[in-house]
Amino acid sequence: MLSRASLLRTATSSVVRRAMATEAAHRPPLDIYGLNARYANATYVAASKAGSLEKVEAELLAIKKSAETSAEFASFLENPLIGRDTKAKQVEELLKGQTTTVTLNLMTVLAGNARLSSIAGIADSYVQQMKAKRGEVEATIISADPLNKTQTAAVSEAMKGQFPAGAKVVLKTEVDPSIMGGLQIQIGDKFLDLSVGSRIEEVGRTVV
Repeated sequence: MLSRASLLRTATSSVVRRAMATEAAHRPPLDIYGLNARYANATYVAASKAGSLEKVEAELLAIKKSAETSAEFASFLENPLIGRDTKAKQVEELLKGQTTTVTLNLMTVLAGNARLSSIAGIADSYVQQMKAKRGEVEATIISADPLNKTQTAAVSEAMKGQFPAGAKVVLKTEVDPSIMGGLQIQIGDKFLDLSVGSRIEEVGRTVV
């Protein structure tokens, strides 16, 4: 028969294991660092626990877009002459009932810490975590002239071997006439330069 002390140790161990498993379930998928990432990571954990990860992502992107398209809103976020407490109160009045509690809490904390101007970077870091959670891999094809559907499909097919098995590829195309021809391809943090411009520069360096 187990002693009372043994039963207590067993129960405590079980509680600790459950707590650790719970924390692990809400941990951000990526280890990213910096001040913006700290806020984004904390927001991710809070949103995960609240079951509102996607909702918070949409809200942060909407706030970021407003900051980019509204000079008045951007000025409010960046204005250092408004006191922290006043700005936090104004943020609460603006967002209360319009966003999740997680997003509201983030914005009021940023206002209190005079960090509202960092919301775009925080939103980007949060989106980075969400893309990792969804298993998304971003790939960007840069060409001198717009690619048609057939060309885009051909390049995409040729790139398949560069993606992890089961990855959800988010493909974007961009046009940059300065590369003069060929392609530049960005897959996550990997960059492949097959442009005419880069080859001309290489020849120039060789000649010199």
